[in-house]
Amino acid sequence: MTTAYEALQQQLPRQPRTWLITGVAGFIGSNLLETLLKLDQRVVGLDNFATGHQRNLDEVQTLVSPAQWANFHFIQGDIRNLADCQQAMTFLGDRHSPAPRHSREGGNPPLPTYPVTYVLHQAALGSVPRSLADPVTTNGANITGFLNMLVAARDAGVKSFTYAASSSTYGDHPALPKVEDAIGKPLSPYAVTKYVNELYAEVFARCYGFQTIGLRYFNVFGKRQDPDGAYAAVIPKWTAAMIKGEDVFINGDGETSRDFCYIANAVQANLLAATSTNAEARNQVYNVAVGDRTTLNQLFKILRRALASNGVACDKPPLYRDFRAGDVLHSQADVAKARRLLGYTGSFLLQAGVDQAMPWYVAHV
Repeated sequence: MTTAYEALQQQLPRQPRTWLITGVAGFIGSNLLETLLKLDQRVVGLDNFATGHQRNLDEVQTLVSPAQWANFHFIQGDIRNLADCQQAMTFLGDRHSPAPRHSREGGNPPLPTYPVTYVLHQAALGSVPRSLADPVTTNGANITGFLNMLVAARDAGVKSFTYAASSSTYGDHPALPKVEDAIGKPLSPYAVTKYVNELYAEVFARCYGFQTIGLRYFNVFGKRQDPDGAYAAVIPKWTAAMIKGEDVFINGDGETSRDFCYIANAVQANLLAATSTNAEARNQVYNVAVGDRTTLNQLFKILRRALASNGVACDKPPLYRDFRAGDVLHSQADVAKARRLLGYTGSFLLQAGVDQAMPWYVAHV
């Protein structure tokens, strides 16, 4: 039986649309870009390289055809600047781009332009520790920048606005698994900003009839996730340390658990959410995960085995230290809502995702 995502992948190349990805040079953004270009879509990308990298865009270019790469229009800009957000709402083609349907024959027509149909808003300053160290900058990117994008997208008349929400919104609510309509008090400035995003999206839906969907990511991992820096996520950070023979530090006793979500699941959720024609699915938030739970001690063993399968031996045991401020002890998602309303499958479990991602880490660290 064909899944909703498989059907969408067959449909999109026959009906090219114009997509805007903010944070396109980042981890999730560049994976969205790669997928959409391979599906022959037009993509506008916006990034200020605060956390994204040119190397991610360069890698995507090597993975798509020249014709597909010509369907990418990049803007170096900042979501905290409303003018940059407004500029990003139109794809500017070149003389070799196929003419849009509304262009006129004859003469010397202007360069083809295509208004954005779908927005995938991924740009943000992530990381709980970063927000504790610098809440002002986190607020500027995650709240002011988010509001600018909402305004620009509303004014441009885009068909849908899909944004990166966060599992941090569940805060101190103790229940497992996490269900979308039961949240607690936020435990960090970062969590506050992501909750405010959801409130703004809900208000724009109510006041302006604007179509939004929020995706609460749970510990997404995969290729092109940066292993460097003080705020690197656990899987790339540990993997890089193991490859280099460095110490791996576990915060707490290692029994803290997370619902780790492979990047392909996040890409699937974004495309299904953006293109959904189900009225009930609109103006909602969804968990994006696999509905499973893995402790940090278990994760260490999984990564070590995967590295061994790729020819990298790691014999050093992990080192334990204090719990990290602002972190919840356990996190696990209920993904029933996304399955029911979006047709989301979340088909990559942790082990399968690690097996796919590990060759990339070994090649690039």
